[in-house]
Amino acid sequence: MMLGQRFLWLLPTAFLAIGPVGGACAEGLLGAKTATAPSAAGVAPSASNLATAPAPDSPTAQVRSFYVDGADLALADRGRFTDPARMVLEKNEILKKSGQGDCLDQNMALDEVPYDKAMLEKTFKSLESINGDEARVVVAFVEGSEPHRLEWKLKKVGGGWKITDLLSVTGEWALSQYQCE
Repeated sequence: MMLGQRFLWLLPTAFLAIGPVGGACAEGLLGAKTATAPSAAGVAPSASNLATAPAPDSPTAQVRSFYVDGADLALADRGRFTDPARMVLEKNEILKKSGQGDCLDQNMALDEVPYDKAMLEKTFKSLESINGDEARVVVAFVEGSEPHRLEWKLKKVGGGWKITDLLSVTGEWALSQYQCE
């Protein structure tokens, strides 16, 4: 069994360790935290893959196009974001318009690796966790036999979910930490 196949077999077990938003963190993804039951305000985490259609108003629906369509984070509709992510994306646009280049990778949603739709469809898994007005969508996939895990943070704003940050667990970077100046 190849490393990537072994990883996919273990993936559902790793997702169980995440727990609700209050317990979801990098350590939980790696299995260091124990699973916890959702709080009274939280909703039990729900897992999916690219073939599973998310509820239209769910946090997962906000991040899905980055994987189904290979959408570019820097070109995505700013209405889908709120600070601090929106501020970084807007500073990136100002930098590009000034002719000084781009401070963000074109495929941050894919952990800065090449987009291979067939491989992504085969290996993609996601887990959504909601706690009140905050949510997290953790995605995992394999590219070139290397596992990748990213965490999208969202906040309910005006009745809809907005992306506040994107963190790469495997790449050890966060969108909110980029200085596009």
